[in-house]
Amino acid sequence: MTPHTTPRSGRRTRRALAGLLPMLLAAPMALASGGPSSAAEPGPEELDPGQFQGVNWARPGDNFADEPLVLEGLDAADDYDTVRAKADAVYGGFQETGVNTVRLPVNTKSVGTPWWDAYTGAIDAATAKGLKVVLSYWEDGASSDGRITDTAAFDSMWDTVADKYADDDHVYFEPMNEPHGYSATEWADLAATWITDRPRIPKDRIFISGTGYNDEVKSVCADSRLDGTYLSLHHYAFGKEAKDYDGWVADLKNGIGDCASRTVLDEFGAPMDDEPDTGFDYNDADSGENFVRYLRADTDTVRDLGMGAIYWPALGGKHQERPTYDYYSLFALQGTGTELSLTPRNPSGIDRLKHAWGHDAGRRG
Repeated sequence: MTPHTTPRSGRRTRRALAGLLPMLLAAPMALASGGPSSAAEPGPEELDPGQFQGVNWARPGDNFADEPLVLEGLDAADDYDTVRAKADAVYGGFQETGVNTVRLPVNTKSVGTPWWDAYTGAIDAATAKGLKVVLSYWEDGASSDGRITDTAAFDSMWDTVADKYADDDHVYFEPMNEPHGYSATEWADLAATWITDRPRIPKDRIFISGTGYNDEVKSVCADSRLDGTYLSLHHYAFGKEAKDYDGWVADLKNGIGDCASRTVLDEFGAPMDDEPDTGFDYNDADSGENFVRYLRADTDTVRDLGMGAIYWPALGGKHQERPTYDYYSLFALQGTGTELSLTPRNPSGIDRLKHAWGHDAGRRG
């Protein structure tokens, strides 16, 4: 698959070429004066969030778990080669829909354990296919209180992950998913410390979550210590009052502020059942269904603002409304062993993702 290229990436290349000569001329002067020799961190105009066109692959029952994270389709008894073969089949299904990014969870009960040795097969299978991988920490405690469960274990986990993948340009790092147990100031301090403690990881391969449940990115966007990083935002319809299309656009933009040039919507989703009594047609611009208005608003806004979009979930997730699968999940997993395949639950939902990623010529609204 050829990843979608946004117009911003071409502008960024031309700016880089135009700026090369003065940088070369200035380098000797900086060295002579004892100035820093490291490259300047990327500014917002040099980041390209639209390059991230992806899905989440999760553990059945969600990723908040006080145990190793065994993704849907994998088995705790699988070795590295088996995990890699299964993941390769799953990613083939993802790529058929235009996916170029997969977001995967990590926790301290997985990294550094025998399961980690096997789990890396899922990461390596993705990068071998040219997929980008976003690794995100879910707190691994029964309380799921939005705070790091064990700071020493957290730091050790990330050091282990960084030692293995810091030099792999396909791998991105999200220090924590939904840090809702911290105030905005506490979270910014924690994120800044995480960055300082891992200088090998370039800032443009770091995703800093928005505050709360990744509800808004304006506060982290304003913190200069976090400049040069991507920002991750989550936006859902559940738990909110129903809105019309324009209301959902406004609700999403309120969480973004002026930070769209750095922001990836790395969780959003809606029911994907495709049955007569429960299925929604997300291609129906005149639908009176709240979820349809929401998903159309999100996918239009992502496309209009050149943001990235990573859907939750492709596989795995909560088993609440449905006993055997998350009814937001994009795919049904079929097959046994390493012979796995995917079937879209609701093709109109896939259509809207492709629209967000710019893979169609669909109309707005």
